[in-house]
Amino acid sequence: MTTLWSPICDQLNIDVPIFGFAHDIATVAAISKAGGYGVYGATRRFPEEIAAELAEIRSLVGDKPFGVDLVLPPGMPEYNSREAIELEIPQGHKDFVQRLIERYNIPPASQPGMRTRFIRSAEIERAQIDSVLQSSVNMFACGIGAPPPVVQAAKAKQMTTLALIGSPHHVQRSIDAGVDIIVAQGYDAGAHTGPIGTYSLVPQIVEAAGDTPVLVAGGVATGQHIAAALAMGAQGVWLGTAWLFSEEHQAHMHPVNTQKLIAAESSDTVITRSESGKTFRQVRTGWSQAWEDEAAPAPLKMPFQDVLVGDLLGAIEEHNIEPLIHSGAGQSVGYFDEIQPVKAILNKLVDDTIAALQQQQQYLRD
Repeated sequence: MTTLWSPICDQLNIDVPIFGFAHDIATVAAISKAGGYGVYGATRRFPEEIAAELAEIRSLVGDKPFGVDLVLPPGMPEYNSREAIELEIPQGHKDFVQRLIERYNIPPASQPGMRTRFIRSAEIERAQIDSVLQSSVNMFACGIGAPPPVVQAAKAKQMTTLALIGSPHHVQRSIDAGVDIIVAQGYDAGAHTGPIGTYSLVPQIVEAAGDTPVLVAGGVATGQHIAAALAMGAQGVWLGTAWLFSEEHQAHMHPVNTQKLIAAESSDTVITRSESGKTFRQVRTGWSQAWEDEAAPAPLKMPFQDVLVGDLLGAIEEHNIEPLIHSGAGQSVGYFDEIQPVKAILNKLVDDTIAALQQQQQYLRD
């Protein structure tokens, strides 16, 4: 029986070299249980939540490996003080947000939004990192930034370390930090993404990374994409958008978002800083269009944009403001149009990769 394999499978004790990033426990656990490597996005979770949720994932996957991802951007404020951030937000930005609220008649949120539950700060980062280091998680992934002390602390706990990067210039910095795996994340990717297309980016990062294994992210949606990633010298792939279409993830997804994702084509995504202050690819909606208007102010840097719009983003979903409801998604969104179990999505990726690799043999002659 033909199977899909790369050296990283043996290194990490997984069946197939497919890594899946998701923000919910059920999806992450299902990816690992299906033979891939589930990675939990915990950046917006309180430290005590991270501890409990990683323990729950462990209970679901048994001894199968899984990871956690934290965004650790440099330059964040020292303390978790919303009041201090609010004092520095320009009045013009506050007025623009108020006009959005009035235009769409949005009631106040009943609780802080996902981005305003706490401030992205060094204080919170340290506590989140401690929660991860005290857990049984197998991998510590750094979504933005890979501080060497954090990488070394994770390695001391026998955790695999990983960094997502979007430029060849970041390879040496990641290697110097000591990461075990690099994810080359191309422009096609959802959420936080860089300016270089996946096809242009990956071979450069593979060459610069030397013996450090590379995974491909950005635009990966089919077996053909995975075959291409392997052909470019990567040892596997990292997917996020695919799992938005999983049955397991639907409890974490607003129903309007599900329908918008199903209807979306690759051209229906847009990169905006209006979400957090960082570049963020999402499905184009009234939200992104409002911030593209010539009358709109330029989004603020993180965490100021977080505080400016965080409660409003929560209110939009809480009160079902359909034109403004949106989801992060990569350009691979155009390949998915139905909801399936994680195992079915992963098995199809594997089967189609094997078929694509076998088909390529026709282009070789002795």
